[in-house]
Amino acid sequence: MVSIRIVIADDQALVRGALAALLELEHDIEVVGVAADGAEALSLVTSLAPDVCLMDIQMPGIDGIEATRRLRAAGPGTRVLVVTTFARPGYLRSALDAGASGFMAKDAPAEELADAVRRVHSGLRVVDVALAEESLFDGANPLSDRERQVLKLAADGRSAAAIASEVFLSAGTVRNHLSAAIGKTGASNRAQAVRIAQDKGWV
Repeated sequence: MVSIRIVIADDQALVRGALAALLELEHDIEVVGVAADGAEALSLVTSLAPDVCLMDIQMPGIDGIEATRRLRAAGPGTRVLVVTTFARPGYLRSALDAGASGFMAKDAPAEELADAVRRVHSGLRVVDVALAEESLFDGANPLSDRERQVLKLAADGRSAAAIASEVFLSAGTVRNHLSAAIGKTGASNRAQAVRIAQDKGWV
């Protein structure tokens, strides 16, 4: 039987190892590479041309959503299955918009993960039903790319001036983006806006 060749991208070494060990037990799945971040995942997929890439979302540098987008834009035959701790509607929408073929939580049983790999490899889309329903009724991410960017940077409490210097905008423009993000999330301040956006998977 021909094996399904996969690459696993996750910034946590223990998780990478556990996923690899579990999937290597399957008779028809072969782990051909592991990556610690999105950039390494892109490099491995380019050089190894696996059938499926298991992609985490929150990784340093290039995150899983952006890595998925770049993989699909480059046009390789590799399909992406997002496997994440952060099973949130916003992340589901972002992953599918980026071109992922599937989305599931890391706490899913091993047999479900293996089955998801097989289904994605066969050309099917795999999405948790409950999460898909929640995403459908929760609405799309209302934040613009700039609003997402400044809200993400505001998460650690840095000032508008500090954010402005990092994104090459004026402090006034950053404050305007933050104000818009606060309004769109229905928050009363930036800290609450950050929490809401993170809970929804919008940033």
